[in-house]
Amino acid sequence: MTDPTDPFKETREAQPVVECEVQGESIPMLLRHKDVREAARDWKTFSSDAPFRVPIPSEESVRSVRQLPIETDPPDHTAYREIIEPFFLRPRETEMREKIAALIHELLEEALMRDSVEVVGEFALPLQSRALTYLLGVPEAEAEEWMSWGVNVLKDTELSAEKGARLDAYIHRKLDAAAAAPGDDLFSVLTQARFHGRPLTREEMVGFANLVFAGGRDTVIYSVTSILAYLGGHREAFDQLRGSPSLVNSAMEEFFRYISPLTHLGRVCPRDTGIHGRTVAAGERVALCWASANRDATAFAAPDRLQLDRKPNPHVAFGSGPHTCIGAMHARVIVRALLQALCAHVSTMSMIEQQPNTERIGHFQRQIGHDRLVMKLVR
Repeated sequence: MTDPTDPFKETREAQPVVECEVQGESIPMLLRHKDVREAARDWKTFSSDAPFRVPIPSEESVRSVRQLPIETDPPDHTAYREIIEPFFLRPRETEMREKIAALIHELLEEALMRDSVEVVGEFALPLQSRALTYLLGVPEAEAEEWMSWGVNVLKDTELSAEKGARLDAYIHRKLDAAAAAPGDDLFSVLTQARFHGRPLTREEMVGFANLVFAGGRDTVIYSVTSILAYLGGHREAFDQLRGSPSLVNSAMEEFFRYISPLTHLGRVCPRDTGIHGRTVAAGERVALCWASANRDATAFAAPDRLQLDRKPNPHVAFGSGPHTCIGAMHARVIVRALLQALCAHVSTMSMIEQQPNTERIGHFQRQIGHDRLVMKLVR
């Protein structure tokens, strides 16, 4: 079960850092597991206190606010994160896990009754959107509007500014309603929250909500579509998983490593910083390449091979250090429930049509998820 597509492999083996040209900016990209993990934990040297510049490409043209808490550093990051963390701990609750399992069962049943299913729009997008309503404590009907935004909300396209404006308008509308009649949903909590003893500004509230809607959208959809595509194209792996359901937890972590649904994120150096003989000037960015780190042979034996029973598995698909993805638990609950449901209710999956999504990072090209994926699922 080998995937030959690791675009960083030859470069990573030859050198630990490479220049990546993005939007006219030359950004050093850290490629090796040890370097990426250490940099992610060293927020004083590699700072996230950089509005719009943590994502690569940067997002000045598609949003108007700093995303919170991700675009801050401790101690502010810690205080901001505490405001919304209770929502992201909900996947610990039995009721939450049961609702997600029931949702996946419903979507699978619909797919099994049809001749084919377009996995991106008809399975992964509604799964991500409806599961998010459970997390945020809003009516499930809200997912219909979220799904109308399509798969990519802030992706750099000709429609990015328009989609960003629609997202902002939606967030402001929900915050206005929550301020007038507070409940226990995310928007209400934001209108009532305090940061260092003061109420949040409207800009801060929008910054939280913007990250919630844009941050975990593509990554969950990429993970779901990639898992279905892989198991549909590797019958031996699916048979192994179905024959040993106890592998679900290790398989889940291995899929996150193998897929690496977020390629990289940026950090800004507050002062001149040396990395492997190069100087990054104060105010310039460094890219932490999770996808490359997760295929580093010094950290993973046979890194291009998907091993459902891989242990240990120190992957950095969710980052590392204080900025570790706040939605990691939610993503894990979704993927674990998906693998369990596939084992219990599906005997075979076959590919009918696929259009991979290709991400371009400087001169690198990486396949991540799908723009379109049509499959047949059989009970």
